[in-house]
Amino acid sequence: MSNKLKRRRELKEQIGFAGRVLSTAAVMYHSALAAKVGLGATDEKALDLLERFGPLSAGELSARSGLAPASVTGLIGRLEAKGFARRIPNPADGRSVLVELNRENVGAMAGLFDDFMKSLNELLDGYSIEQLETILHFCTEAARRQEEATARMVEP
Repeated sequence: MSNKLKRRRELKEQIGFAGRVLSTAAVMYHSALAAKVGLGATDEKALDLLERFGPLSAGELSARSGLAPASVTGLIGRLEAKGFARRIPNPADGRSVLVELNRENVGAMAGLFDDFMKSLNELLDGYSIEQLETILHFCTEAARRQEEATARMVEP
């Protein structure tokens, strides 16, 4: 095996391990952040889904999160009880409801991200535009592939 192929294999293994470390760090960070506001990590990530995709039905939230419908019902109840989300009439179907963020209460959480985001931006400042484009591509594509893998796991 050539040195180049060997180095490529080593780097792929190291990236796989670094991805595991990053994933664990992200879960632990979001668990700690969620605990600061009296939520679980899944609850806090559901808020992120609502932030990114706008108001969602319980079924849509279930599909996007990979959670069982019964789990989503409990999740919505917890988010409502803590004031982070509310149910609103679905404008497309008056018989159903959507879940939307309570932006005031969620906005109060934003300061909890400041320290980490400052540190992350300092890290990113050390990369060239081309390197940032590569990092963006990798993160975007890795997330897409992980979402697809999640969907395959929860398919009936």
